[in-house]
Amino acid sequence: MSGTPGGAGPPRPEPGSPLAEGARFFCTAGRGLEPFLMREVRARVAATQVEYVSGKVFFTTCSDLSMLKKLKSAERLFLLIKKQFPLTVSSAGKGKMLNEMQGLINDDPGSWLNAISLWKSLLELDAKNEKLSQGSSHPLKRKVEENETIIAKKLKTEQMQEIKENKDCHPGKRIGEETLQQEDFITKTENFQEEEFRNDVEKAIVGHNQKDLTFRVSCRCSGAVGKTFTAQEVGRVIGIALMKQFGWKADLRNPDLEIFIHLNDIYSVVGIPFFRVPLANRAYIQTAGLRSTIAWAMASLAEIQAGALVLDPMCGLGTILLEAAKEWPDVYYVGADVSDSQLLGACENLKAAGLEDRIELLKASVIELPLPSESVNIIISDIPFGKKFKLGKDIKSILQEMERVLRVDGAVVLLLSEDHHRRLKDCEESGIRLNSKSSHPDEPGIKKCLNPEGKNGTSETVSSSIQASNQEGLDKMSPFGSLVPVECYKVSLGKTDAFISKYRKSHSSGL
Repeated sequence: MSGTPGGAGPPRPEPGSPLAEGARFFCTAGRGLEPFLMREVRARVAATQVEYVSGKVFFTTCSDLSMLKKLKSAERLFLLIKKQFPLTVSSAGKGKMLNEMQGLINDDPGSWLNAISLWKSLLELDAKNEKLSQGSSHPLKRKVEENETIIAKKLKTEQMQEIKENKDCHPGKRIGEETLQQEDFITKTENFQEEEFRNDVEKAIVGHNQKDLTFRVSCRCSGAVGKTFTAQEVGRVIGIALMKQFGWKADLRNPDLEIFIHLNDIYSVVGIPFFRVPLANRAYIQTAGLRSTIAWAMASLAEIQAGALVLDPMCGLGTILLEAAKEWPDVYYVGADVSDSQLLGACENLKAAGLEDRIELLKASVIELPLPSESVNIIISDIPFGKKFKLGKDIKSILQEMERVLRVDGAVVLLLSEDHHRRLKDCEESGIRLNSKSSHPDEPGIKKCLNPEGKNGTSETVSSSIQASNQEGLDKMSPFGSLVPVECYKVSLGKTDAFISKYRKSHSSGL
């Protein structure tokens, strides 16, 4: 996956830094995105000891939070406190399991104290770097930004005054007034949340020793553990143990510290989340469409190179193009859609992200693109599906038009439903067998994250399940004209599954 960002890697930490020896983290990820996240942490933060389980990737890195914030395929970031065997489910009763839960804290209190100290140091370093970054901004740039803010406020005041004066004569303008008020409310809300988060960070790292910390516990329980205990029961047991062991105080509303625990049949994981807002929530996307992590994964699979022409012929709100343009800037992007409302939403997203000059939007049908044959280097698109979209056999026409505008050796990366896969299989030429590379995530330096010492056969279970799901995707993909399948990943979209499928154009289509 050479499209994943790499480069020289993060700067080395200074001697004595909390990250001088590296720290152990984990990120949550959507099911099926683990291979993308594993490759990304290695490329972006020079991670080592990369391991995985379904929905989580564990790694060690010397990078600080400023680098870890840039992870694009992750949902949330945690500092790892413990990862160990699953709790023993006893038929004799809950007593033994309760003792094991308490043992997560009592058996090794030193690891908790070290983790809390590292967590506070990382937040303190991040706050310091943030202040230095703001202080080193160019004075002229700051002045321009201040002037822009003053002008924007003045214009808004004038607009509000004009609306107030004319609303009785022009009732239709009330819509504009409501819109302005709503925008102002959104801005105030965002500023309040940002300020509140900064205050929480300051509260956690200034003027507190470890005994003064307040905390709350967030739990997830599944499998046999989930059938025996509720998340609330586990949270109560862990909370009491923490109060007895460290003297911390519980605070469910506004704690200094959150403890995250996930118990299932494969592992017991304890960690500390770093940010209130998930990494997957992009500040530069005003109106969300496709999940940003999925969009970034698709773009990373396309191997985008500087100077390329990248097309999304069914761009919707432009999420894929936004993710790609933020990561690979020296590229020309084009988005097309037949829906005026979708294009309007995409235009607003581009303006909010400051990318109007890098992404061009066209109103056009995906089966009649106003582009010359073999003029596009890369196509990335989410093929709509569900009750609202009845593409049926049109998927064949869509691929034919994509094939026409794509250059030889160009790449197509599509998000397809299972139904689309079945329809593509109907187009498969009789007797042709796929010969594409495996999308199994194992690579040199990446090992499977399983129970310690590989017990309970978890290694085989996790790896074979990922391999089976990816192979299932490849089996459903078939050569179509000059488009040859290269890779396929089965991913979760929440209530349904889909496939990220990559093709490469092997020869001129002659269309």
